[in-house]
Amino acid sequence: MADVHPEQAQLQADRIYLGWQYMLLHPDPGEPPKRPSPAEEPPRESTPDPELVRRERMQEDLLNRPVKIFRTFMAVLAVVILVAAFAGALGWSFAIIGLVATGGVAGICSYAVLQGDRAVRYRVRERQARDDRLRQERDKELFRAQEEHAERYRDWQELKDRYDRQLTWYGVAVPDEIDRVDVAGGTLPGWSALVTLLGATRLYSGGHLTVLDLSEGAIAKDLIELARRGGDDPLVWVLPVDLPKLDLGATLKPEAFADVLAHVVSVSEEHRTTRDLSFDNAILERVLDVLGEHATIAQVTAALRALAQVGDPRDDLKYGLITAEQLERIGTMFGRGVSDRVVIERAWALESQLRKLETLGTEAVRLPPARLRVVSMDRQAGVFGNRVLGTYVATALTHILRQSPASDRPWYHTIIVAGADKLRGDVLDRLMDACETSRTGLVLTYRSLTPTVRERLGRGHAAVAFMRLGNAEDARVASEHVGTEHRLELAQLTETISASVAGLDGARYTSTIDQVEEGVEERGESRTDLKEDITESTEWGRTADKIGETERVLQRSREFLVEPHQLQQLPTTSVIVTDATADGRRVRLADANPAILTFPRTTLAELEEARDAVLDMGETATPDEPPPNLGPPPPRLDWRKKG
Repeated sequence: MADVHPEQAQLQADRIYLGWQYMLLHPDPGEPPKRPSPAEEPPRESTPDPELVRRERMQEDLLNRPVKIFRTFMAVLAVVILVAAFAGALGWSFAIIGLVATGGVAGICSYAVLQGDRAVRYRVRERQARDDRLRQERDKELFRAQEEHAERYRDWQELKDRYDRQLTWYGVAVPDEIDRVDVAGGTLPGWSALVTLLGATRLYSGGHLTVLDLSEGAIAKDLIELARRGGDDPLVWVLPVDLPKLDLGATLKPEAFADVLAHVVSVSEEHRTTRDLSFDNAILERVLDVLGEHATIAQVTAALRALAQVGDPRDDLKYGLITAEQLERIGTMFGRGVSDRVVIERAWALESQLRKLETLGTEAVRLPPARLRVVSMDRQAGVFGNRVLGTYVATALTHILRQSPASDRPWYHTIIVAGADKLRGDVLDRLMDACETSRTGLVLTYRSLTPTVRERLGRGHAAVAFMRLGNAEDARVASEHVGTEHRLELAQLTETISASVAGLDGARYTSTIDQVEEGVEERGESRTDLKEDITESTEWGRTADKIGETERVLQRSREFLVEPHQLQQLPTTSVIVTDATADGRRVRLADANPAILTFPRTTLAELEEARDAVLDMGETATPDEPPPNLGPPPPRLDWRKKG
């Protein structure tokens, strides 16, 4: 049975990669089988065992002792008879008869003793022969046991090689048929890892990426550096500093521009109704109709001040924000009567909030095309001001997408909104619909599961991903969404690296708009190896490199059930991905750490594909055969050639 090597799985543009799943397809075979060893025996000698001979002799002597005593008595008696015959005390006829009798008995006794000695020698030889036969049987059994051990060791060695050679990280992806990915929970470092992984694979597939970072945590900083090292020149706006150079929405028609501004104004009024938005939209449409096409935000706020009768309109006339004719038309636009007070109050509210956008596009410059665009909010700016800016960018993007034709390739253009829970629900709904219509990929990350988020989580054809959830109520909702019956496997490596990676405290974006205006700075030869760039240019890659090879191949894990307290203790980069397929709903635990791509036991192929390939080759493959091929090896990364 062969394995799938990472370089034989190609990055596919029709898949959205969200991390890697840890799994061991081949279990640890354990310790090698113990080699059988012969029992300790005395060395084999050609002569009989002296101890055995001594014991047999002693036993025979005990048996022959009466015979020997009787033979000695007969011999002594024969000597007495012979002496008596010579002395004349006994006749020779009787003496001869006595000598014959005693000698015969003594001879019989001697023959019996001789037979005993022969029996001893026979028993010794028989015992030695039996020991030889037993030794030969033991040798045969030992030989058979060693042959069986050799066969078991070969089987163990094959399992061990397969275990050591197997992949441990498999790609976790969703098909591009998914319209959206909702990410609930997570920390800023976790979002950074996920955005870096997802963005790198999208750019590597030849797509374009727009990141709207409302988290104020610079989560796309590693992705920007990675793209820059790959030869691309990302465009980064840091609002509100770069607001004058942001021309987003400059080409919108007055009706669409009024709709955008109406939604921006509603950012602080969560419970506003469609009727309220329509009223604001009507005011702004009439104001823009007076100002004409290509009106700026500063002109709109000047007109609203005139409508609300705030300040001296002569100042706006002096600076050329509004003309006398426009001022007169604005004064009579809504007539006179009871409704004036309502219009004045709304115009005042509109002006007070749109003032934060007055510098929008006032210093717009022509920017070169870029496949990575990042719009971020400066954390030093006001919280309310950042919400206004974020709502404007999201709404303007929505209108641009609505006016764009549907893409031939899903997810060719991908939009990531980090901290989407800061946007109103209707703003999110319009953005979702526009992305679905234009076949633009959309990734929304939510810090907490507010009622607005819960209503939209996974709605439509969307995949849902859960990261660490600090709030107990959010963790309960997430566990119910996933299902507490699922048992997931968490790698120890995920916990090790997540605990050792540095946070994003103090990290800030660096605007590239001024650099573009001054001219593109010269670069050296661009690096085109994605794995090497991840290692050298991302915090995750540098942290994983410090862990060392021993930790990288660490093959230990633990299982846990999807329960609220477990979701509150997830490692930083852990992502529980749920999506619907033709075979049912899938629940997988992934690690979004982009550095895992550089590990030697990582493949972009999904676990099901790799398992099927291994099983298909299992019946015919041998240990010496090459692994199954899942496709040609991926080309080296060249960001600039992927337009």
